[in-house]
Amino acid sequence: MIEHLRQILGIDLNRVSHTERVVSALGAFTGILLVVLSSTLFVQGDGAYMVVASMGASAVLLFAVPHGALSQPWALIGGHLSSAVIGVASATWIPDIYVSAAVAVGLAVGVMHYLRCIHPPGGATALTAVVGGTAVTDLGFGYILAPVLINVVAILATAVVFNYFFSWRRYPAYLARRRVMPAPVESGEGEDVVAREDFVYALSEIDSIIDVTESDLMAIYDLVMQSREVNRFDPDRLQLGHYYSNGKYGELWSVRRIVDWADEPGSPDRRLIYKVEAGADRRTSGVDSVNGFARWAKYEVIRDEDNWRRVLEQDE
Repeated sequence: MIEHLRQILGIDLNRVSHTERVVSALGAFTGILLVVLSSTLFVQGDGAYMVVASMGASAVLLFAVPHGALSQPWALIGGHLSSAVIGVASATWIPDIYVSAAVAVGLAVGVMHYLRCIHPPGGATALTAVVGGTAVTDLGFGYILAPVLINVVAILATAVVFNYFFSWRRYPAYLARRRVMPAPVESGEGEDVVAREDFVYALSEIDSIIDVTESDLMAIYDLVMQSREVNRFDPDRLQLGHYYSNGKYGELWSVRRIVDWADEPGSPDRRLIYKVEAGADRRTSGVDSVNGFARWAKYEVIRDEDNWRRVLEQDE
């Protein structure tokens, strides 16, 4: 029940270090300090702080999620400037403030989509141009250059310089792209290999904005494949009569027992015969190569009363 509720609410359980959290907070503090100072130079009164409000949302993205697709320079620059243009135009040509505000934000979202610069704080920039009061509306189209462009330059420069000192979160994401080599994969044994084109196709099928870059997805995939290779079960550890699990969950979980060898010892591509003792396809049998079975197996298990328990190294 709790897990189901967590998924509905979208609570992310990814672990982030305390260092990362503190660095994010310090970066946001530095960025907004510069934005506030730059805003007060061009806009007087409460309007200055309303402009800062939209940059506060940008600070969250640039310093808390510096590698997110919505945080990248083009999203920041294009999102704010295009939204500012639309906001000022709406405020100038649509007299009804309620309609003008709605049009400004709606058009800003559509234009950002087409310009491929979706940046959520851009909506606030467009809205501020309409409801920011006389201190903002009196600027007219000058609002685009000062304070919006000045603010954007200030927070962008801060993000680049501040994050540069932390190699794992350098901004923009291109500077932090990890040069990971794909894990070596044996072909022809049922190994799942995902090409770049597969990722591109999958993203296009989702047909929605996902706040992760294509390069980050490829980096994650490469790291997963490296981990998979490092943690692969050693074929030499397979023993006749022992039980092995694939380590999966739910309906995909399975336990197999090696019941016999299909080939003589030393035979190339030696095969084994197994029986499924629990989980998916229970009570069925099959034949697999030793290497193929080792790739399937996550770890050895033993029967502990009514449960299956993982065999630890000290148990072997």
